[in-house]
Amino acid sequence: LTEFTGKVQYQDIVEGVTVREEFDEVTGLARKVIIEDADGRLQPGVIISSGDSAAPTTDRHRYPLPVGANLSVADGTDVFAADIIAKIPRETTKTKDITGGLPRVAELFEARKPKEQAVITEIDGRVEMGGFVKGMRKIVIRADNGETKEYLIPRGKHISVHEGDRVKAGEALMDGSPNPHDYLAVLGDRELQRYLVNEVQEVYRLQGVTINDKHIEIIVRQMLRRVRIEEVGDTEFVVGELVDKFVFQEENERVLSQGKRPATAKPVLLGITKASLSTDSFISAASFQETTRVLTEAAISGKTDDLRGLKENVIVGRLIPAGTGLGNYTRVEVLTPGGEAVKPLDQVLSFDPPPTETPEGDGSVAAAV
Repeated sequence: LTEFTGKVQYQDIVEGVTVREEFDEVTGLARKVIIEDADGRLQPGVIISSGDSAAPTTDRHRYPLPVGANLSVADGTDVFAADIIAKIPRETTKTKDITGGLPRVAELFEARKPKEQAVITEIDGRVEMGGFVKGMRKIVIRADNGETKEYLIPRGKHISVHEGDRVKAGEALMDGSPNPHDYLAVLGDRELQRYLVNEVQEVYRLQGVTINDKHIEIIVRQMLRRVRIEEVGDTEFVVGELVDKFVFQEENERVLSQGKRPATAKPVLLGITKASLSTDSFISAASFQETTRVLTEAAISGKTDDLRGLKENVIVGRLIPAGTGLGNYTRVEVLTPGGEAVKPLDQVLSFDPPPTETPEGDGSVAAAV
């Protein structure tokens, strides 16, 4: 849509070079479609200029056209504000049922780089359209404090901002999905968590499936549970090490209480596969993928599995630490109607050897070593 009233002027729209006529079998009409210039020198677009020949150049407004756009106006015609000058068709080849959306869910949960990645701005500011660098369109974002950031948009991509627009950090400058790792670097982990939850929910909402946010939030929490150490300070960490957020906080609290320098770290986004392999339990990780590598690293580093999670307890045949399997329930004394104490479940299912009586035979019990 054009935002201004004026006369249409084609720019770099050359028949057979940047535009071709195609026959639409549905409507039975011919249409002009923008194609990619083989040399990369021409950048097709439409200029809306004032009808007054003496109008200054500031009254000329250019609309770049991406590859595949269908022209809706002819050169030299008059248009009014809100008139359609070109239509950008959406991809219609994708499956519209839930199976078409599941690859998008897998892409989000595995934290992969999107196929059609969008460039996002790192700062707040106003958009300035630059020239062309190596066939790519340069966009400059100028902040209020004078700071500038330059971004290059690939040729043929649809730019979603215009000259003078005000953008906020994290806003996409072109069509596509932002890289979640870039989103994390620009906006932080909280905003990334909201973005991931909303993107996953959007896939299911389109099919009328209602899922409580808490289920997706648990998965996203595990994906952002690790941080990468940047400065070790006086802690026992190593630069570049991936550690749990809670371990990082506890270690910093310990060194701060002693008046020493804490460590600094940045949040890291891990896909669900890598997050599962980086769990503290080597039994749980080995049962998932890369069993040989996980067990080898655990043996080399002398790891100890405290069996705190559900999965590792199920593997070794113990009660899971949930419900009546929690430690609080094992410390409750249960009496029969006759007043006889019932043996706790953790003793019934214990892997420890049975106690042996002392040689004196006075009825006391000593644990066998």
